[in-house]
Amino acid sequence: MMKLALSAAAAGLLRAILARTGVNRDRILLTEFRSVDWQSLTFIGERHEMVLRVPPPDAPALAARLSDGLADSEFAIPGQIVADIGLERPPSRNRDGSISLRIEALTIAE
Repeated sequence: MMKLALSAAAAGLLRAILARTGVNRDRILLTEFRSVDWQSLTFIGERHEMVLRVPPPDAPALAARLSDGLADSEFAIPGQIVADIGLERPPSRNRDGSISLRIEALTIAE
């Protein structure tokens, strides 16, 4: 198994998003993840883009748990504030019955 090198903010964000489902983390596949540094005049942080793939048979229910109310969610990530988060586009169903979710987020250092 290959491990990705994620920043503390990215790793915390991924853990917090996966925790929304209430299932083991190995039930949801991370297929893409990209983080880039971000800054404004007063804040520094990272912009994150990720694609999660939820396999069948309970893909619709788990995808809904991940995405419903995502933009209004509170996340507890040490040293970080999730300033913005949401789906880049609606979830897409794949031929194998899985569902892919493309999520974008902005974390800001406290």
